[in-house]
Amino acid sequence: MKVRVRFAPSPTGGLHLGGVRTVLYNYLFARANGGDFVLRIEDTDQSRYVAGAEQYIMDCLAWCGLQPDESPVKGGPFVPYRQSERKSMYLQYAQQLVAAGKAYYAFDTPEEIEQMRKEHRKDEHSHAQYDSVTRLVMRNSLTLTAAETEQLIANGTPYVIRIKMPEHTTITLTDMIRGEVSFDSSLVDDKVLLKADGMPTYHLAVVVDDYLMQITHAFRGEEWLPSAPVHVLLWEYLGWKEKMPLWAHLPLILKPDGNGKLSKRDGDRLGFPVFAMNWTDPKTNEVTKGFREMGFMPQAFVNMLAMLGWNDGTGQELFSLEELVSKFSIERVHKGGAKFDFEKAKWFNHQYIQHTDDATLAKLARPFIEANGVSPDEELLIKVVGLIKDRCTLLPDFWAQGHFFFATPEITEKAVITEKWNEQKQTFFTGWADALATLATWTAEDIEASFNDHVAQAGIKKGEVMLPCRIMLVGGKYGPGVFAIAKLIGMEETVKRIKGAIGS
Repeated sequence: MKVRVRFAPSPTGGLHLGGVRTVLYNYLFARANGGDFVLRIEDTDQSRYVAGAEQYIMDCLAWCGLQPDESPVKGGPFVPYRQSERKSMYLQYAQQLVAAGKAYYAFDTPEEIEQMRKEHRKDEHSHAQYDSVTRLVMRNSLTLTAAETEQLIANGTPYVIRIKMPEHTTITLTDMIRGEVSFDSSLVDDKVLLKADGMPTYHLAVVVDDYLMQITHAFRGEEWLPSAPVHVLLWEYLGWKEKMPLWAHLPLILKPDGNGKLSKRDGDRLGFPVFAMNWTDPKTNEVTKGFREMGFMPQAFVNMLAMLGWNDGTGQELFSLEELVSKFSIERVHKGGAKFDFEKAKWFNHQYIQHTDDATLAKLARPFIEANGVSPDEELLIKVVGLIKDRCTLLPDFWAQGHFFFATPEITEKAVITEKWNEQKQTFFTGWADALATLATWTAEDIEASFNDHVAQAGIKKGEVMLPCRIMLVGGKYGPGVFAIAKLIGMEETVKRIKGAIGS
């Protein structure tokens, strides 16, 4: 059977980097096995639906280069790919479960459920579950007669359909990462399968859709492991167990300074993004920054995510997407969580900047430069990028490290020049600036030779005028080689900056 995997997010907000990693592992597994990667939107909970979130998810996947083979936009043989558009499909399966005695109608109001949870809790800090014990005191088709149940339904009384979890049964799942995992059914509550509005919950929808879409492997975060026994039973109760996909529950991405899953709050607290791209909350207009807008290259972001919970066993850390496809193995995904390290994430980006050709890099850097009101010539930008990329970790660094190539800088370290300024240095720079205007050719070598000649003529040490020269051209004590800078900004601009700094 052809490998088919799916990523099935809820359109409720920004796409967490853990979600993108789930996409990546699905994508790599599908490509490595000649299979299909499906994007399915799980929007059954309409109360949590956020406008724009679905398009945002697809934009994130496009930025990462992880395009699905089938999706709500692209279509495919198993349309529709939004669960809200598949609503009519789920009722028959829920009713099939009721008819088989594997599920039941429950007419309890939210107030009645809350009262039960209080009355049957073990202590003041807990709440009782709606399970094999408490269902016997609730208003459902297990405690009502068939006639009473039919009358309530006929009267339009709101109801949900719940799975009837067996008592004291061991439910076993073979996980591709964790091996055999067992659950005691008595510890699992009777999950709602069909809500009062006729929409399925995740539990029913994920099983029905995986079956109808012929999904062969299901990868998801380990936070879904407690729900696995419900899903295993549904595959069995619906008579589909032989078609059940192989499961892999992926390890959590953990916060860097403690235990627990990395959250948006952690990113806000520690100063780094946890979303792939900027997310704007449509209700509050609050913008949560993403990796793309912070200046990460998508290839570096993807490479970094691949290594958060997986390695190929060789110690290699840098992989192209094609290499990841050829080397990825679900067996080498770790069981334990992986701590997120933002410094390591930046290291990946720095490595990709170094290994990317200058023309491509210039295109990526341009938006971050133009955001500062400058639109440089393409040829100049390519040359600048090549000169300073070893100093850049994130794409905005190309402005921070190279702004002086595109506009005359403000001198922020003027004290360094004036502190030991004297008439000898004034004479040197005045004479050298005049000489520069007469150079026959404008190369870094010619500029440096002229500089050295004038240093010798003035009888001063080269080190005494090199730093002042840098500050005159750059504005501060940073940047690549001084003479390479002069070459790129040109003779006229070089002379103008020197003369402007010395007041002549």
